[in-house]
Amino acid sequence: MKKILFETHHLYYLPNFLPIIESLRLRGGYEIFVSMPQYMQERERNLFYNAANDIGLELIKTEFEEDRIEKIKSKDFDVMIVGNVGQLTKIVSESTIAVMVYHGIGLKQSYYNDIDSRIDIRAVESESRYKTLTAQGHQNLALTGYTKLDPLFRINEQEKLVTKKILGIDNNLPILLYAPTFYPTSFDNLSSELEYLSSEFNIIIKLHNFSWFQQRFIYQSKLAQEIESRSDNVYLLDNSIYNIVPYYLIADALISDISSTIFEFLPLNRPIVQAECLHLRLRHRILKKRFMKKLDIQRMQELEFVYKVESPSELFRSVSFACDHPDEMSDLRLEAHDYFLYKRDGNASERLIDEIEKNLQLK
Repeated sequence: MKKILFETHHLYYLPNFLPIIESLRLRGGYEIFVSMPQYMQERERNLFYNAANDIGLELIKTEFEEDRIEKIKSKDFDVMIVGNVGQLTKIVSESTIAVMVYHGIGLKQSYYNDIDSRIDIRAVESESRYKTLTAQGHQNLALTGYTKLDPLFRINEQEKLVTKKILGIDNNLPILLYAPTFYPTSFDNLSSELEYLSSEFNIIIKLHNFSWFQQRFIYQSKLAQEIESRSDNVYLLDNSIYNIVPYYLIADALISDISSTIFEFLPLNRPIVQAECLHLRLRHRILKKRFMKKLDIQRMQELEFVYKVESPSELFRSVSFACDHPDEMSDLRLEAHDYFLYKRDGNASERLIDEIEKNLQLK
């Protein structure tokens, strides 16, 4: 049996790993472990531990981080999969195959900077990214596709009905999934519009992990809870729901801002509304050009396959038009999919495991 560890720096990395875990189990021959750094917030760690137990994964946890590192190293894993560089060099053994399955996609520069020479295999989600990384001299690349999205290609109508039932959606109004990032976010400016929008639409709110667990952004989850309490058709996904993929499947349209969700929603070829009315802190408003460049927001604003909302007052009109004309941007979305993602077959995890097993044979 080969031993494999999924080092999960944040709870929201887990959806990228789940399809890989499922494929590994189907192949057999693997002992699968998961772990989270002990210095992460206790609430997030406990939710992660509960998720690991629900999935039936062997969990590595200790009271102190130093002990966790030693315990991981003593296991001498054959394979270690990470979602960012994080503590990789501290916990990986010399003989372990280190694999990077990055925790997001899109245009942010971090996707090119969060790399370490210790990584043996880097899963790459698109041909365009593969070409860029190759041109930069990287040779440890595997063109796989984006593992998190594999389930989107195995749509189960019964599962969709169950998801709606659990939420309590029992009407025929269109379903909007609103998934803003934590900063810079559209949530501050659009929050007042959501109640108005809910008169004609069901709205599922999926906040970023940091909106629940990082002190400076917790106001967002508190405000979302207030909005849900006042609105019959607003459904806030709480902090225990770490996987957005089932909610992609039931959404008629997506509303987001500079989040990876804009790209993750592409396989479904359904309307996407991009809110450009972002809230910036004073220092970022003063140094706006530099800040926008750092996060590649300017390139995000050049996306052609989304409906743009520059002001909160435009939201209702844009969303209504998008839902009434779901096919209008279909060709542009398909074109964008083929640029930002690799293959529409739901086999990214299989391709990655094939690459891992090739490397295991060479050990």
